[in-house]
Amino acid sequence: MAGPSRKKSGAPAGVPLPADMDLDTLYGASGADPEELFDEEEEELIIVPPVRLLPREELAAAALRVPLFEQAIRLAGWVGAGRPVDEFGELGREQEELAAAELELGAGDEGALAVARAWTLALDLALVELGEPDSDGADTAHPTAALTALSGGDPEAVLEAWQLAADTVADVVVEADLDPNELQALEEASEGRDEEESEAMYERLEAAREQASGLLDDALQVLYEARAFADTEADETVPLGVLAALLVVPDGEEPTEEMLGDITNVMVALDPMLQDLADIGVLDYRPIDPALFDESGDTAPDAVGPGLDGDVDEDEAARFGLARLTALGVHQVRQWLLEEGYEAPLIGDLARGTAAELLEGICEAVNVLPDEEIAEWLVDREPLPAAAELLAAARGNDLTGPTRRLLCAAALARLDGAAEPALREVLADPELAGLATTWLAGRGVEDFDLPGRPVMLWTMVDTLAAQLIEEGPEESGFAAFMVQLSDEEKPAELFAELWRIEHPYTTAVLEAVGERHPDKSTAKEARKAAYKARSRMGSQQQ
Repeated sequence: MAGPSRKKSGAPAGVPLPADMDLDTLYGASGADPEELFDEEEEELIIVPPVRLLPREELAAAALRVPLFEQAIRLAGWVGAGRPVDEFGELGREQEELAAAELELGAGDEGALAVARAWTLALDLALVELGEPDSDGADTAHPTAALTALSGGDPEAVLEAWQLAADTVADVVVEADLDPNELQALEEASEGRDEEESEAMYERLEAAREQASGLLDDALQVLYEARAFADTEADETVPLGVLAALLVVPDGEEPTEEMLGDITNVMVALDPMLQDLADIGVLDYRPIDPALFDESGDTAPDAVGPGLDGDVDEDEAARFGLARLTALGVHQVRQWLLEEGYEAPLIGDLARGTAAELLEGICEAVNVLPDEEIAEWLVDREPLPAAAELLAAARGNDLTGPTRRLLCAAALARLDGAAEPALREVLADPELAGLATTWLAGRGVEDFDLPGRPVMLWTMVDTLAAQLIEEGPEESGFAAFMVQLSDEEKPAELFAELWRIEHPYTTAVLEAVGERHPDKSTAKEARKAAYKARSRMGSQQQ
């Protein structure tokens, strides 16, 4: 699977990626080379979202239910002690019809075609092999040990064979997208008629192959992201017009007339490729209704509108194609991404260790769903010890401290009143007192002393810093909290106190408020305070 080259970045807007605030620190910690995570052509960060996979036993069971894969296995078993084949290893029409009848794969041309496809896959998977000629001197085919392993139901053997089948089909669909006239001309030219022309054709075909492969890869990544971020199965399904538009139209732009034509062309190119991948179980796919080609009176249907504007009846829109990765497909696309060197994490990868590993791991990862990791970590944990461990992990006046405390608060919000003693325990801790106060007050607890003014001011800076790191200065969370604090306090007096707060993000927070606050006088006070904070930091470093 080639590297993504789409116009979209890997994560939708609004998904928290805390480590975005400090890429140098992130890559230093992870050992990754930042340059390797950028597409050479687009120069954009490629982020592969985490996904959840079915257990391997369930994936193997699903593979055995894929009709084409299952037919290949049954056909290899049907070979038994041997079946005659021609010099090319093909069964021939007589044997195809016999197999179709005995395996109930259909009659006539339909059955023969089903057998031919299954036989090709059986050969590709080495489930059958050519053996010694029979008594009449005819070539024969026999089952192999690979078939024996699959028949035994070993999940690993089944998955390995199915993955090879998916690889094979993916390669074939890319080749099938090439112009047959070009292939024929190349074959003629390669016979020595014109060496220079032959070389030029090879280059054109290789370029076309790479283009087709890249198109398919990009489409599969869009579907992978749809599965990763979807809340329902309906959200996992992408209309073919929308899929094509995501591959053609740059982010934030409306499609032009020229782009609409390109979108239709992409849909028509993808349709047969997705159909073949659906046959091997990578996709659930409803192809373009062939009748649309007749209705359009052209070589391609005007398929863009229903996929993009949402004004057409769902059944009508579905005629233009619908695609969704299966659970097997998610597994396979992830394998392809890993083989290409991309990081393709699983949900729960960060939830297997301590609370400190959980919070720091989320801070350092560029492709993470914090809520999912937190939920996984809390499974089967008792509220009180879990809260105590989370609070201990949230301590620290370092660069990731604000994000750890934000994540800690999100985790604590999932715990019931049994966690209360752990929150009371940290009321005297200046780094955690504000967090604990918010949690207790939110549950109606009143019998505790509120932290003093210095602690509340430090917590204010810490909370603003967390919002700044998570969302950036222009997003709603930071902006809303920024305006709220200045509405509740007199700006001049507030900022006169804030610039003295010993927090690693004091200057950054004040600068962001000074740049973004809608009230000019408040913004001015924040900039003055930021200047004083920078001066104080400079004097301390001398």
